[in-house]
Amino acid sequence: MKKLITMTVIGLLAFTHMAHAQSRLQEILDNGVLRVGTTGDWNPMTMKDPATNSYRGFDIDVTTELAKDLGVKVEYVATDWKTLVNGITANKYDITGSASLNMSRAKVAGYSQPYFYLAFVPVVQKKDLAKFSDWSDFDNAEVKVAATLGTVQEKMVKEFFPNAQHIVIEAPARDFQELLARRADVSVTSNVEAATLVEKFSQLAIVPVKEPRKPTPIAMLLPQDDQVWINYINHWVELKKTQGFFKATAQKWGLKSL
Repeated sequence: MKKLITMTVIGLLAFTHMAHAQSRLQEILDNGVLRVGTTGDWNPMTMKDPATNSYRGFDIDVTTELAKDLGVKVEYVATDWKTLVNGITANKYDITGSASLNMSRAKVAGYSQPYFYLAFVPVVQKKDLAKFSDWSDFDNAEVKVAATLGTVQEKMVKEFFPNAQHIVIEAPARDFQELLARRADVSVTSNVEAATLVEKFSQLAIVPVKEPRKPTPIAMLLPQDDQVWINYINHWVELKKTQGFFKATAQKWGLKSL
């Protein structure tokens, strides 16, 4: 019996050592590089400058800080919303920038602890504000609703407006561009992006609905089967939340959490 217990303990220690050795955390430390998947099209979270091929935004500040605390360099890997999760499962990057918590994604990828909260609002052409005052106004066959393929909004608009016409476009095009071009009547986006859109495009406006829908936490996506890496990121997120890093970074980019 004693021999069996000893062998079991040795086996557990060996398994623990193997898990640490195979962890993404150790690979990042050994390689000196943190690979971050980012779309570059979600203002002000992640924005790509085509002229310099560089990124800026809330997510970029967060992941730069993470790399600094790890003591490694950060490398941004271009992705889009429809392949965001696939990039994690195919080992194209170690972590993503901010992504809405979504149970379909959670089936195949892990999430960090949330560090920001948002909700969703409808955006229309300002001259159409008289036509729409609440969510139910969009649920009819004459309304064209735009969404970007692979985003949580794609599923939302089909759920919110089953009777409307759904215009689903593929990145790098974006749903709000359909709205600007008058090929759609409305797009649904986070209150975070909506605020930047109406500031940038004076012809757009947020419909003053009674309340935003689908309050949602956002977090970073990670490999689902690497608990060592997930634990490290969660400890880091908790520490940075306690120290006020996320709040200060959000304020820098004019973000207001729910």
